[in-house]
Amino acid sequence: MRWPYMTTMVGGYSMLPALHPGDYLLVRRGTRVRAGHVVLVRHPQRPTLLTIKRAVRRGGDGWWVEGDNPDASDDSRTYGPVDDGAIVGRVVLRYWPLHGWTGWRVASR
Repeated sequence: MRWPYMTTMVGGYSMLPALHPGDYLLVRRGTRVRAGHVVLVRHPQRPTLLTIKRAVRRGGDGWWVEGDNPDASDDSRTYGPVDDGAIVGRVVLRYWPLHGWTGWRVASR
């Protein structure tokens, strides 16, 4: 049985001000996603690339995902909605740096 959690590090500026480069995150795999959740997503054009985005809305074609910092984000505004299968999981905790842990339920912008 695979552990339902994984870790990842923020590598870019697309989620500022909520997340910064170098932040470490705990991600719950395969959990239900709702609008407002911060999620780990496989880039639809580069499937080996994992990105952190905010789930904005679910439509017939999949999830519309966006970075909080539109000037630095490659997201659904560029490539359209992503399939449900592209959502790896939901970010549940920022655990590093220790200046303040952040847990997310439905995070706001």
